Amino acid sequence: MQAPATRRKTTTAAALVRTLALALLAALAVTGLAAAPAHAADGDVTWSVRTAPNGFGDDRSSYSYNTNPGGQIKDAMVVANRGKTPLDLQIHAADGFTAETGTLDLLTTDKKSVGIGAWVHADRDSVVIKPGKSVTIPFTVTVPANATPGDHVGGILTSLTQADDAAGINVDRRLGIKIRLRVSGKLQPSLAVEDLQVRYAGTADPFAKGDATVTYSVHNTGNAVLTAQQRVSLSGPFGWLRVDAGKIAPPPALLPGERWKVTVPVHGVTPAFSLAATATLTPLLTDASGSTSALDPVSATTHGWAVPWTLSLLLLALIAAVAGALVLTRRRTARRKLHEEARLRDAVEQALRERSTQES
Repeated sequence: MQAPATRRKTTTAAALVRTLALALLAALAVTGLAAAPAHAADGDVTWSVRTAPNGFGDDRSSYSYNTNPGGQIKDAMVVANRGKTPLDLQIHAADGFTAETGTLDLLTTDKKSVGIGAWVHADRDSVVIKPGKSVTIPFTVTVPANATPGDHVGGILTSLTQADDAAGINVDRRLGIKIRLRVSGKLQPSLAVEDLQVRYAGTADPFAKGDATVTYSVHNTGNAVLTAQQRVSLSGPFGWLRVDAGKIAPPPALLPGERWKVTVPVHGVTPAFSLAATATLTPLLTDASGSTSALDPVSATTHGWAVPWTLSLLLLALIAAVAGALVLTRRRTARRKLHEEARLRDAVEQALRERSTQES
């Protein structure tokens, strides 16, 4: 897939030209990919990149290969200058990663690539293209003999650094095409649910249902690029009072080893004191032809508290009132008993005094 150029600014005082990683929108999606050339434009400077037509195809949206460890692939990229002045571009490759936006991004030049970025080598590091002309840039993908089986994702880039004297900065503009390489060997697609937590928030109404929030991380523990269908459910003791979260957007296609944080709100949760939250993932694997297959689901369960605090306070108040009433009743009974005993004792003493007086 190709994508629009991105920009990053750095201070010339530090003599550093840092680059903003290429945003390849929906880089790992299987639908909605544009096959048209990608363009970078800024005033009179504009250029485009596209895959070269050859034995791999005539109209590809990105580069996709399957090879053995130690294999070698030759391909090319076509770069066209659509501006009015000569264009001096740098050419290099970089490893990919999933950005916080969920799109594929590429490592900046100050970070070391160990996959695609280290395996792809163009036949030149730079190229000067005259206005209205295009140049084909051959490149070679050399896969190490000890390459890990599975998916490796990155991109081949063109970049242009321009000085902005007024602002005292350098601007690095980049434009490139995604490369997805599957190294043969045992494919082990696998996802895991990690750091699963559930929190319940009640309401002021003591008899109303509340909301819960379930959070977890989707961890790609295998060696293939994966996305997933997601399901979250909550239940009370013994599986009673079950409620489903409803439709949850799938995570982005994650590269091997990557994690993606998921937060799922769940409404209409009955505060049954004990709460069980279950998150289930159905991994989705896409093959080289673009066909997607579902793998066996994986799930995890955690427990939390769903305490109806308002109702609990009312119950505590009622219990306190009942307990207070019992204490008052016992105290009154005890006082009446003491009063009766005192009255009987006084009566006996009075009778004894009267008898003693009569006998004397």
